[in-house]
Amino acid sequence: MSAKKAGASFERFIADHLAAEVDDRIDRRVKTGNADKGDLGGVRTPTGARVVAELKDYGGRYNVGAWLKEAEQERVNDNADVALVIAKRRGTRDPNEQVVFMTVRDLIHLLKGTQQ
Repeated sequence: MSAKKAGASFERFIADHLAAEVDDRIDRRVKTGNADKGDLGGVRTPTGARVVAELKDYGGRYNVGAWLKEAEQERVNDNADVALVIAKRRGTRDPNEQVVFMTVRDLIHLLKGTQQ
């Protein structure tokens, strides 16, 4: 499978899981180039603050710094409150066992439901 197809497949996989478990309005977003606003739409904190999610399937390899930088730019593009990265974890297809990367600043906003 090509890297592009793997990424799209992972995005669909996670979007469907989050829609079923959290909020049925969560879905994949259309790619918008330089003004990208993350891979998922409809992700919100319990208080309604918007969350940008960047999804990555690099076969279990992680490039956390670059990914967080990308997610932060997408957070700004979307005027969202929190940015995070969901990455494919090697050795498991269980959606609940994939990993999430975020800054502590964004974790605080997520937990408090506050805006940046």
